[in-house]
Amino acid sequence: MGGKGTVAADELRLLIERAERLEEEKKAIADDIKDVMAEAKARGYDTKAIRTIMRIRKKKKEEFQEEEAILETYMAALGMI
Repeated sequence: MGGKGTVAADELRLLIERAERLEEEKKAIADDIKDVMAEAKARGYDTKAIRTIMRIRKKKKEEFQEEEAILETYMAALGMI
């Protein structure tokens, strides 16, 4: 039983260390994205619009079109358009 506990502890430690490294990479990437957005803002671009475009580009064309149609229907019902 002592051997299994050691193996499990080693495996757990390795998994935690791997997750910690990934968290560090994720933070570095988030900092890089923040730098890109700061550069875009400094050049006069609207970063909110850029983030919206990035979200849209992740979606399938049909999914985006359906969301837009629903939004337009709701806005029309509320007299917003």
